[in-house]
Amino acid sequence: MRKGKAKRRILLPDHRYNDVMVTRFINNLMKQGKKTVAAKIFYTALELIEKKAKEVGLTPLEYWKKALENVTPQVEVRSRRIGGATYQVPTEINPERKISLSMKNLIQFARKRNGRSMAEKLAAEIIAAYNNEGGAFKRKEEIHRMAEANKAYAHFRF
Repeated sequence: MRKGKAKRRILLPDHRYNDVMVTRFINNLMKQGKKTVAAKIFYTALELIEKKAKEVGLTPLEYWKKALENVTPQVEVRSRRIGGATYQVPTEINPERKISLSMKNLIQFARKRNGRSMAEKLAAEIIAAYNNEGGAFKRKEEIHRMAEANKAYAHFRF
């Protein structure tokens, strides 16, 4: 690269929970720069989860974090070209990328769900992720299965 590595922007914690992870999730949820709309969707989803979280004895934020943890992949496969053949090489994921992938998968599968509002769809996907089910969890399992199937090529990672 000609230029140096780009500096990581420092995110400010959100106003309600005072948590940087929430800000990051809202930024991923945001479309066309409408941050207040994204924040409203997220907070409404957490309000919808509140009853389920109380049954388990957690706050809605802790419930969401546990759901996010359940859909976080540990390994992924990367294509690597060695001598004319392309191998799917399983590699560990950087902690920052783990969080990013889990958030994006949760949002992507929430958008695909059928429901009335985005807040309801997001709440449903978070509840499903907490219970180790739903689209985002299946995606994580699929990634892990692919890595397991290609572990014979693990010696190609450097």
